[in-house]
Amino acid sequence: MDKRNHDPADADANRDPITGEPGAHPVGTGIGAASAGAVGAAVGAVGGPVGSVIGAAIGSVVGGLVGKSAAEAVNPTVEDDYWRQNYTSRPYAKSSHTYDDYHPAYRTGYEGYTRYRDRNTTFDQVEPDLRRDYETNYSNSRLRWDDARHATRDAWDRADRNTRYVGEDDYWRSNYTSRPYYSQGTTYETYQPAYEMGYDSYGRYSTSGRTFDQVEPELRRDYEQRHGGAGLAWDKAKYAVQDAWNRASNTVRRDR
Repeated sequence: MDKRNHDPADADANRDPITGEPGAHPVGTGIGAASAGAVGAAVGAVGGPVGSVIGAAIGSVVGGLVGKSAAEAVNPTVEDDYWRQNYTSRPYAKSSHTYDDYHPAYRTGYEGYTRYRDRNTTFDQVEPDLRRDYETNYSNSRLRWDDARHATRDAWDRADRNTRYVGEDDYWRSNYTSRPYYSQGTTYETYQPAYEMGYDSYGRYSTSGRTFDQVEPELRRDYEQRHGGAGLAWDKAKYAVQDAWNRASNTVRRDR
């Protein structure tokens, strides 16, 4: 049986193979030969025509991708922390289930994205493979696949969005002080959650055809739930959120 069923804490540590430090490397470095090939292809593509190898998964990104690989957008430690904090807000989450119940499904999603996305496949196309992985690696899980698949898809979709916008954090870190809403002396880390919400939410809402103004009430609610009481209040953060949303929107339009 897979070790992950017996020692999930160690498996989740995502340890660097040299230093042994947890959380030191992206998922692409530790999930087998097939994934290593995918990561290698992504890294190799960064220096040349991005679309020729990474394809649609990175097609909407323009600036900021140089020096990055698709796998860098999927760090298991970051993903685990994100879902641990946010799983209860998802529509499929049941109050009778804990994060530990959903964790194997999330992990199958973000690891599966790195493993299979080089095929340019959608979640629906690769779902049989993901189901096999889940039922093989987590046969003792409390959730059967029919319930787990919703969390797996959620994690897959988030990995896809993060890969699409892998260069955005670098861009805003370099440019935030030039924006008209910047307040002298405010650090990038203060603005970072707002920028992340902007480009991440554009990825979530873009297919709905709704504008930023139309989704702002939902974004405000999400922002205040996640960051209320710390950092920027919404009346200041919203300008950075909209700035990142607009940049993501313009990037997609240029690539079409």
